[in-house]
Formats: sequence, structure tokens, C-alpha cells
Amino acid sequence: MISRRNLLQAGAVSAAALALGSRPSLAANAPGITDAEIKIGQTMPYSGPASAYGVIGKADVAYFKMINEMGGVNGRKLNLISLDDGYSPPKAVEQIRRLVEQEQVAFIFNSLGTPSNFAIRPYLTENKVPQLFVASGAAMWNDPKNFPWTMGWQPNYQTEAHIFGKQILATKPDAKIGVLYQNDAFGKDYLIGLKDGLGADHAGLIVKEASYEVSEPTVDSQIVTLQGSGADVLLIAATPKFAAQAIRKTFDIGWTPVRYMTDVAQSIASVMKPAGPEKSKGVITALYGKDPTDARWKDDAGFKEYTAFIAKYMSPADLIDANAVYGFGVAATMVQALKQCGNDLSRENVMRQAANIKDLELPMGLPGMKINTSPDNFAPIRQEQLASFNGESWSPFGELLQG
Repeated sequence: MISRRNLLQAGAVSAAALALGSRPSLAANAPGITDAEIKIGQTMPYSGPASAYGVIGKADVAYFKMINEMGGVNGRKLNLISLDDGYSPPKAVEQIRRLVEQEQVAFIFNSLGTPSNFAIRPYLTENKVPQLFVASGAAMWNDPKNFPWTMGWQPNYQTEAHIFGKQILATKPDAKIGVLYQNDAFGKDYLIGLKDGLGADHAGLIVKEASYEVSEPTVDSQIVTLQGSGADVLLIAATPKFAAQAIRKTFDIGWTPVRYMTDVAQSIASVMKPAGPEKSKGVITALYGKDPTDARWKDDAGFKEYTAFIAKYMSPADLIDANAVYGFGVAATMVQALKQCGNDLSRENVMRQAANIKDLELPMGLPGMKINTSPDNFAPIRQEQLASFNGESWSPFGELLQG
């Protein structure tokens, strides 16, 4: 509560500032903040093995351009400096240091990748720079007690894999499960979540695990190994390039397991089409956003808002890319947090407002999906719905599941 004494003190400060001919400030704002601009930093894999995700960074930049053309946020324009890190943790650290120390950004927004964000977190934590809406679903981003300057955005990998485990038990209780996973915290989170969802009594259903390194050219040999295990269910915990390879290879060798796939590889443009739409039929994933290829959204107000954005600020090819949908949604979330900041753009208040978002509904979020954060919950999105690929689009089934 603001006391009368506080108000009088604030009034005195404002009067003094006006007497000096400057705009009154309600806080000691962060570096990168001026009366006209909010400077924001980001790293993205515009090159390297995860370059398909570069569309997210392009969508973030485009969304902020749209907001700027509408007048900005509380009178300030958003200047997003998005640098390439090649999906390399050492490069990400180098670029983040440049953004903080040379570019003097106010905070880091939506940098992509579990290994890269893990590498930059100690530096940002030490310097008390917000690491907001991390583009990774690793469980580690929801740890406000130990890492109060880092917050995720998308659903938790462990929660999603837990959902897959429960679905497998419900539909195929005698399954023999093979797991393809990236050999880092991203892939290992899926193993943890799957085993949790299956429970100790059914842990034996996992008959084979095969990992890959992002430096490998293909995962063909891993898929052949998993087939040889006798598995009839396959969980693909891979980034787009390797997910597309896994889908294509299972089909080409005549292996027909029930295929579950991480939501970070659900882009039709960068995964399902390269893998082959016919070869991708039946793949199951989890959605938290509207599939832009699904005809049922054609008259939806949120979808119309998204298509208008794509038409003006991006390319027609981006329309069906789930990565563009992702960028559209996470950028809107960032704008909401900044709106809540008012004129107090200190790093502390930016973090505080990001941790106090209530019932935010995004234009491309599934009906009923709301974003909520609190000081003790840094997991903005906790709802998903299972969906199966029909050769053209994702067909949701079941109800919206809460993680």
C-alpha cells in the first residue's frame, strides 16, 4: 500500500525533475531504457542444426515492429537485437555478453535452446538480468527460488512426456516403448517425464533408449537400433531436423510403431512436409496453440489476427509454420508484461510483472488456454491437448489437459 507520505515524497521528486526540464521517472530504469525506447536482447539459431527455429526470432522482431507502428508500449518503441548463436552454447554466452555489456540491453527475451540457455543462465543470474520466456520447455526454468531471474514460457517437457506416458498406458498397456532423444537436458527431460507418467510398475515398458548428438548428420542408425529392439511405440524427443529424419526413416524401413513426438517439432512447414506428409500420418503430439493449417479456425477471430500479421510483416510461407505461431504468442506475452510495468522499467519490476500475469488469452492459443504466472510459479503455459497428424493438419482429440 502507498502511504500519504510516499505520495508526497513522490510528488516532490516529480516537481524537482520537472523544474530541471526532464521527464519524471518512477524508478531507476534498467540500461537500454530511454524515454523513447526499450532495448531488448536475444540469441537465436539462425544457422546450425536447429536453424528451423530461426523463424521464431523473425516473428518476434516482426511482432515488435507491429507494436511499434501502433505506438509502442506506454510510449516507448521496442528495439529487439536478435543475434545468431548457431545453437552453440559457447557462442550463445559470447553473444549474450555482447548484448548485456556492449549493447546495454534491458533484459534477454526468448533466447532459444535448452543447452544455450543453461549456459547463459549463471551469467545473467549473477548480473541480475531478466532471462524471460526462455524458448525451451526444460523443467529447470521453473525454479524461482534458486533462479529468480529466469522464466520459461512453453509447456514443460517433463509434463508433456508424462501425458504421453499416461496416454500409452490407457491405449496400449502392453506397449514396448523405444525412445529417441537428444543427448542433453532437453532430451533427458522427456525420459524423466515418460518414466514418471508410466510409473514404477510400468517402467519395464521402455525396452530401448537411443540418444543422438546435435553434431551428428542423421539419426538413421538410432532408428534402426530402436526397430531392432522390438518396440511398437516410439517417442521422438528431437529438434526439427532430426524429428523429420526419424519420421521418414521409420516409414522407409517399414517400421510402424505408434509415434509420439515432442511439441517443439510439430511444425508442418519445417518437420512434417520435409519428412513427407504421407510418411507423417498418425504421428501424435501435444498442442497448446491453434494449428494454422486446420480449417476449423478459418473464421476464428484470433486466427484472422494472426493471418493479418503474417500477411503484413512476414512471408506467405511462414503462415503454416508453428514456429511463427510460437513467436506471435510469446512476443504478445512479453508486450503484456511490459504494459504492466508502466513507467517503472527497472529490471526488478520487469521480472515482477512477468511473474504476475493473470488469465492472459492469446489469439492463437487453444480455446480455454490461459497464461498465468506468480512469484512461485514460473511456468506460464500448463495446458495441452493431444493431436494426431492426418497428412495435412493436426487433428486434436480428447480434452485440454492440465499439467
